[in-house]
Amino acid sequence: MRSLDNPLILREIIMDHYQNPRNHGIVDEEGYKKVNMNSETCIDNIDVEVKMNNDIIEDIRFDGEACAISTASTSIMTELVKGKSVEEAKTIHQQYMNMIFEKDYDEDLLEEAIAFKNTHKQANRIKCATIGWNALEELISSKEGE
Repeated sequence: MRSLDNPLILREIIMDHYQNPRNHGIVDEEGYKKVNMNSETCIDNIDVEVKMNNDIIEDIRFDGEACAISTASTSIMTELVKGKSVEEAKTIHQQYMNMIFEKDYDEDLLEEAIAFKNTHKQANRIKCATIGWNALEELISSKEGE
C-alpha cells in the first residue's frame, strides 16, 4: 500500500501526478459534499467533493481551473485517502502539511517534484500545493459537525 511514510514512494506519486494530473470531475449525485477553494494568490479555483460512508471516504473528486501544483496535489490526495477512515485521512493530511510547511522531507529526493520545488522561495506556492488538502479538511470538519 502506498504511504507517505516512504519518501521514495511519495516522490514517485508526486512526480506521476505532476506529469499526468487527473481531473476527476464533479458529479451530480446525492451523498457528495462539496466545497470550493479559491487561492488567495492566483487564479486557482478548485471544487472538491467527498463521499463518505460510515466514516470511510468512498470517493473524492475535483474540478476547476488550477495550476499544475494544485492539480497534482489534489490528484495525490484522491489516491492516498480513498478508502481510508476520517482519522486516517486526518493523519495523512497532517503528514502532508508537515512535509510542506516544516520541510519534513528529503530535499535531494524531492527537488524536482513540482509540489515542493521552489515552494519555499515563493510563499504563494505553499497555498497552491495545499489548496485541495485544505478543502478535504474543511469537508471532514463539516461532516463531523452534522
